[in-house]
Amino acid sequence: MKHLYKNADIASEDHANLTRADVLVEGERITQIAAHITPPEDCEVIDCTGKILLPALFDVHVHAREPGQEQKENIYTCSEAAINGGVTGFVMMPNTAPAIDNAGVVKTVLESAAKCRIPIYTTGAITKGREGKELAAIGAMKAAGVVMITDDGFPVSNPVVLRRAMEYAKNFGLIVASHCETMELSGKGSMHEGSVSYSLGLEGIPAISEEICLDRDIRIGQYTGAHIHIQHVTTARGMNTIRGFKEQGVKVTCEVAPHHLIFNHEDVGDYDTTYKMNPPLRTKEDNAALLQGLIDGVFDVIATDHAPHTAFEKNNDFASAPFGITGLETALPSLYHHFISQGSFGWDLIVKRYSAEPRRLINLPPVPIIEGGSAEFIVFNPDATTTFTKEFMKSKSTNTPFLDKTLKGRVEVVVLKGEVLLKR
Repeated sequence: MKHLYKNADIASEDHANLTRADVLVEGERITQIAAHITPPEDCEVIDCTGKILLPALFDVHVHAREPGQEQKENIYTCSEAAINGGVTGFVMMPNTAPAIDNAGVVKTVLESAAKCRIPIYTTGAITKGREGKELAAIGAMKAAGVVMITDDGFPVSNPVVLRRAMEYAKNFGLIVASHCETMELSGKGSMHEGSVSYSLGLEGIPAISEEICLDRDIRIGQYTGAHIHIQHVTTARGMNTIRGFKEQGVKVTCEVAPHHLIFNHEDVGDYDTTYKMNPPLRTKEDNAALLQGLIDGVFDVIATDHAPHTAFEKNNDFASAPFGITGLETALPSLYHHFISQGSFGWDLIVKRYSAEPRRLINLPPVPIIEGGSAEFIVFNPDATTTFTKEFMKSKSTNTPFLDKTLKGRVEVVVLKGEVLLKR
């Protein structure tokens, strides 16, 4: 089947300006891009006037909850949520039950992933059971297909264990991804330590909990020569620490989540658990600094940290409710609504940081919209809106502050290797 996308405004990571053109897809490939293309025979024409055609998104930080927590999400529902948000590939985190800490579990989750409509990759745990004590079977997991290792959800508190993990990872060509938290400082905290936590009477998680661990982990990475990837950075000081190490030539990459750009601790309001996440929402000043860091290129990738939980769990009191927010379906509309439509940054940043660089991070080729390239893109309508009702969302869980809210913009078409996965 042939598809002709007419009058599309094409986005690229290489320049801020959009290019108006027709795009012809035949089979899995883009065969022609031109100002005007006459539809060939047996061709479906999709009018993209006023709409953005951009390379499909890729997320390197997703909790699919399988095995063991399928009441929250499973790999298939997670993949369908991804498609709903314009994401055509993602990397799963290992904090499942049991943890993804050996080749057998890696193979099991990848067999489930193979049944989905999009390619899905997985991390492996750094330590057995993510307990921070004994190294997991890193070499066997690499052979089974993991693309990075992390104990995400927990730091590796013992620096000797982390050092050994990094030395192994370097030898196996694996990235070590780090959830930076000093557990002794975090204690039983449930939100950012500051004026709001004090006024609500909640134990807080101080910014230094993240910042001290972040500095330590990068220094160990610098010493071992491993590639360290810092997950979900939330503070201006932490980001500037990363900036400094990058300037020294240390092999460190990092990510920022949409919710840490958009929301802050004041949004917790009247103990709203949809705003409870780890690391927590920080301050307005941190929001502004992280946004500037994203624009400046300190952040290599945008990643959602998609973390589904059941309504039953999230309806607990704030201190008892689990950390986490879903994000695969809301990421692009929320970034468009809050930043692109406001002129904060352009489509080139989204393409670079939420499509091309995430793929490059795990050694996949990006999917630019070029003649001869793979047809893997989305059509986004900036003039439409999206209301995130339970009926609209494909994830099993709806623990998001955007539930029943309406945002500017809508993902209308999702294409992977020429196949239309979604068409609204």
